[in-house]
Amino acid sequence: MPTKNIDTAFILGAGLGTRLRPLTENMPKPLLPIGGRPMITHAMEHLRAAGVRRFIVNTHHAAHKYAEAFPDGTWQGLPVIFRHEPALLDTAGGLKNIEDLIAHEERIWIYNGDVLSNLPLAPLAARHFALGTEATLALRSRGALKNVTIDAAGYICDMRDLLGAPGVQRCLFAGIYLLETAFLRRLAAGKIESIVLPLVASIRENPRSIGGIVIDDGFWYDLGTIKEYNTLCGQIL
Repeated sequence: MPTKNIDTAFILGAGLGTRLRPLTENMPKPLLPIGGRPMITHAMEHLRAAGVRRFIVNTHHAAHKYAEAFPDGTWQGLPVIFRHEPALLDTAGGLKNIEDLIAHEERIWIYNGDVLSNLPLAPLAARHFALGTEATLALRSRGALKNVTIDAAGYICDMRDLLGAPGVQRCLFAGIYLLETAFLRRLAAGKIESIVLPLVASIRENPRSIGGIVIDDGFWYDLGTIKEYNTLCGQIL
């Protein structure tokens, strides 16, 4: 694995958080407090430990709350750049919308803003460089939504059963991945689209273009409901 750091992470912070209403009526979900601080700072801490030195966060709903949470545009001395989406662009559209901010990066981390995890990131980076893929996804073997399949060599062969490729294992996508910035050429500016569809298109063209790795070590939470949020807030992380 190369020693060069992956310096930039894009944290998806623009979602509406509808399942967490009324907590998110006037607050972006990634800013809800966990352990006495905004949820998104746990992701930042996780990524900083992996070598990240700059964060980009997309915003939409209650965007002014991000300015209140990060008034000087930094976290722990690291720059936090916000890119507003007047119209919500979904994951692929949001990524394309920051293309100018990552023009000089070879690859970046992508991290869902409503995920709380400490799963080890080094094995994911090692798999990414070993396979030489356009993207490498962190997967979990457990979870309710196991809609990603992986083959014996570590390549993603299907997502959401769109290609009908069974692979050797069905997994949950953890919402954390490495992406080569060249992949953004596949995306259309201003298009409202999930990243899943361009990933599937890449797999269709080249079955060895998207990698994955099952990482069950550490904890992983997708804070989708008030019940899940309240349960987690009652635990010591």
